[in-house]
Amino acid sequence: MDVFFYAFYAVPGLIMAVAIVMAVAVIRRSLEMNRAWSSGLTAEARCLRSFATTSGGGGDTSVSTNLHHVYEFRARDGRTVRFEEKNGPATIIEGDIVTVHYIAERPEKATAHAPSRGKLAAGTVGILVFCTVIILFCVGFMVGVHEFFSMGDSSGGDDFEGTGLPF
Repeated sequence: MDVFFYAFYAVPGLIMAVAIVMAVAVIRRSLEMNRAWSSGLTAEARCLRSFATTSGGGGDTSVSTNLHHVYEFRARDGRTVRFEEKNGPATIIEGDIVTVHYIAERPEKATAHAPSRGKLAAGTVGILVFCTVIILFCVGFMVGVHEFFSMGDSSGGDDFEGTGLPF
């Protein structure tokens, strides 16, 4: 088979891999935040820096902006911990003091977000549903392409009169 044929499997496979990595990252961060909130350990942290990053904006695409904050706090064991968190509130500026939640074993995975389990669960589920739809679409596309090319193989060759993709 030619390279064109394999592209119908490679491109959706790559898209599925990206969706899976995104889903794992969202689950991991959701679990980290939930553990930090559940640990009961809090500390007063100082915002050392806040900055925005942008992505997109080429041609007709929209610009996406993420607000980042860098915090520093002293953990209960005396260590000074510095961490960066994105999507924080725009009302926090450099020098502000905020309460952070963390777990003793991994204080660098702290969060300055106030506990909001319902909002966290809804956001996580929403992103996971989105990733699942992307994966299912890619699998359906790959199955459809496979069936389309299989029809050409089973007809005996050059006299193929296919009816098109089955979806």
